Amino acid sequence: MSFFEIYYEKIMKYDSINAFTFKDLKKIPKLQTIVLNLGYQKSNFHRLITGLLSLELITSKKGKVTRSKNINIVLKIKQGNPVGCKITLKKKLMHRFYLKLITSIFIELTDLKPPKKLEQGYKAITIVIKNPLICIELENHYEYFKDIPQLDVTLITNSKSKNELFYFLKSSKIFL
Repeated sequence: MSFFEIYYEKIMKYDSINAFTFKDLKKIPKLQTIVLNLGYQKSNFHRLITGLLSLELITSKKGKVTRSKNINIVLKIKQGNPVGCKITLKKKLMHRFYLKLITSIFIELTDLKPPKKLEQGYKAITIVIKNPLICIELENHYEYFKDIPQLDVTLITNSKSKNELFYFLKSSKIFL
C-alpha cells in the first residue's frame, strides 16, 4: 500500500464519516482517477512529441495523443487533427502522482487559486498549472521542455455534492 492509501484508510475515511452521514460505506468520497492534459492551439509534430515525453517523465506512463472532435475554423483545425496529449492515471500510479502533486508541485506554486471549473455534477475538479516546469523532471531538461503549454490536472472522485468534494480535497491536504 502506498502512503496515500494508508492515509485515506486510517484518517480520511473516519473524518468523512464524522462530517457526513453515510448509510453505505462505499459512498465515502475517494479519488478514482487523475487525468493530465496538455492542449495545443496548433498541431505541430515537434510540440506533440515534447508534450508526450514530458507527461511520460512526470508520471512514468505512456501518454496518448488527443484528436479534435469538431472543426475549428478560427484556429484552422480540422476534425481528427492532433491537438494535445493526455494520460489517465489509476490505482498505484494515481496515488504516487497525487502524493507528488501535494508534496512537491503545489508547494512550488505561488499563484494557486481556487479552481473555478467543477465538472460532472461535483465529481471532478480541474486544476491548471500554468508553468509545468515546476516538476523537477522537466526543470532538469529546460532546453527541451521550455515551450510546453499549461498542464490541466483533473481529479475525478465519487463525491455526490460540492461539500463532499471540497471536504475530500481539504482532508487530503490540497490547500484551496
